[in-house]
Amino acid sequence: MKAFLAATLVAASLSPAMQAQDTAKIDARIDAAHAVLHELLNTPDRGIPLDIAARATCVLVVPSFKKGAFVFGGEYGQGVASCRTPGGRWSAPVFVQLEGASFGFQIGGQSTDLVLIGMNHHAIDDLLKEKVKLGGDAAVAAGPVGRNSQAATTELANAEFLTYSRSRGLFAGIDINGDVVHQNTADTDAVYGHDIPYARILSGAVATPPAAVHFVATVNELFRRGVAHRDAGR
Repeated sequence: MKAFLAATLVAASLSPAMQAQDTAKIDARIDAAHAVLHELLNTPDRGIPLDIAARATCVLVVPSFKKGAFVFGGEYGQGVASCRTPGGRWSAPVFVQLEGASFGFQIGGQSTDLVLIGMNHHAIDDLLKEKVKLGGDAAVAAGPVGRNSQAATTELANAEFLTYSRSRGLFAGIDINGDVVHQNTADTDAVYGHDIPYARILSGAVATPPAAVHFVATVNELFRRGVAHRDAGR
């Protein structure tokens, strides 16, 4: 009898209504990530330098809703990432979780959004891992801001990820050494219907879901502007 009741409860938790609710939350997170990138594109003098955007191999956004919909205890967030494929396009999104004592900090009483820019092929390799510690498994540095980076320090040159925070429309580099990025297989399953391996998604072999087309397009636009800026300076 107890086993029957347990099975019934599990079945109820996987009802179509519950699944639709989960998908709606993920869609809202994608929309929020798109909004962060869209604002970044509209603030070139206060955002991520275009020469860095031109070198991007991955873009990961962890949006933080003001009411804390996706942030608990100031140490947890959920994000969306896309990486450049071997063919030069940008992949369908993968979903990640980020946690650590430094995440979810407050600036002027408001929580912040995070943007991580992968700078080389190691960044893609890191996202393929089930769990990666920033500053340990992956070299990470607070990114410069402005139209041009004007920075060539060893730390920046060796970083696999450059990290940014956004508060009140302003982007700034942030140190999140020690935070951990996990694969979010539950969200992957909810969006794609089953737990597709990250390697397959990031390779470009999986079509972008309709709810994420605008996010991937904005990632591509950030990269395109960076490349155009770089080429114009030659």
